[in-house]
Amino acid sequence: MVQDMLGNELYVGAYKDGSVWRTNKFVDVAQYPIDSCSETRIWERRMLYCVPVPGLNSWAEPPAVVYRSMDSPTQHGEKRQRLDESTDNMDFDVSDEGFQGSPSTKKLKEDGHPSQSQELNIEGTSSSLSMLPEVNRDSLPCLVKIYDCPECDMKLNEIFEFVGVFTFDPEFKVENNDEEFANGFSEDVLVQLPPNKVPRLHCLTHRKLTVLDFPSSSPTMEVKSNLVKEIRNALLRHLTAVLGNDGVAAQFLLLHLLSRVYSRVGTVAVGKLSLNLNCFNKESVPVFGPRLLLAIKNLLPFTQCISLTVDYLNTASLAPKKDYETNRLITGALQLAESSHLIFDETQLEAGTLNSVGVENARLLKTLMEMQKVEYDFQYYKLDMEADVQLLVLSEGKSNILPADIVLPFQPSSVDSFEATAEAIEAWRWYLATIRSLPHSIEAEIQKVIENDLVEAKQADRSMGTQDLADC
Repeated sequence: MVQDMLGNELYVGAYKDGSVWRTNKFVDVAQYPIDSCSETRIWERRMLYCVPVPGLNSWAEPPAVVYRSMDSPTQHGEKRQRLDESTDNMDFDVSDEGFQGSPSTKKLKEDGHPSQSQELNIEGTSSSLSMLPEVNRDSLPCLVKIYDCPECDMKLNEIFEFVGVFTFDPEFKVENNDEEFANGFSEDVLVQLPPNKVPRLHCLTHRKLTVLDFPSSSPTMEVKSNLVKEIRNALLRHLTAVLGNDGVAAQFLLLHLLSRVYSRVGTVAVGKLSLNLNCFNKESVPVFGPRLLLAIKNLLPFTQCISLTVDYLNTASLAPKKDYETNRLITGALQLAESSHLIFDETQLEAGTLNSVGVENARLLKTLMEMQKVEYDFQYYKLDMEADVQLLVLSEGKSNILPADIVLPFQPSSVDSFEATAEAIEAWRWYLATIRSLPHSIEAEIQKVIENDLVEAKQADRSMGTQDLADC
């Protein structure tokens, strides 16, 4: 997930080595020393700070990746020799008129930048395979460098799959006089995000991911009405068993899991459906809380559960904040990817006093619940960022902090087994991801019925506002 956008980095993209032009594209360190008198071309590349998707469940994780090492100490000399030979095959003869034999000669001569068709082929990669060094994979960030890509192509909090040149140097030491990094001009990034802690990935290609890309093991199924109905009924029976044979709660939970923001009209996020299951008590919470959490974790790719207490509200960092000293966006608990699911457990909430942080956090949660927006703190100003997060609240009575769209008493009558086969779970994942992604439309006749109902409601109570009508 794109957690922070660090702007553009200037670097020596091409430089003249004698009569040969060489490039530093897709590499961290210049393969050859750059003479201070050498003719150079300054290019730009975008930098994105990416992190694992918050709340990513184990079944949605990609398989383990084996990285092909280019820096094996035992084969460094052989690798360097082959690299030199392969690079020599790329050399261009240069005359006073400029490049000769370069496929992008005209483009580079005109504006000093390479064309998007320019490619770099590096052979001589070591045949030895090495796994990523032992690090906490759940918190492993990555600095992704993007080439030849429009800025509007990527946005904050979006999920991407990158393919590129990966580098990670756990023994690297930052030195002020390190000449090898003279090909880049982002000293702050080098200090704040050193290569021995934050890997680099020079992106060759990328694609945006959605929830449809995460049930990767599910068979490709055609959306047919009879198949969809069969899967839905099976999922509804499963949710009913999870909720102690409470069929009404299961129906609303399924609608909640299928909800998404598909349109915005003013401040109204159309399509959201937050759910507050109340009437939980000390006996039912330990039984049905874990069952519900496990069931949702098995169905959705990104889920988290937050125990809402006075202490948590008074101390938690919910909103992302900009740190201008490091020029970094410090993440918060509410910086989430699209289609994330959050469970708030209010059953542990007791009487207490909220400090200024707690009051602000309660306001942030209410804004997320009502408007599907998160307020980012940029110190000198605040910016509302749109969100699409499914919110489920478990409480004893109606929540006063989190005003949900639906408040429903939870009334279990039994504690039945809710185990399911792997094939059934995969089908349910496919169903939820596919149905949520389908385009939404309302037929003209239904639109007329809804319009008449809203007019009647407004005539019956003149005090009703836009939000009240949206909740009808």
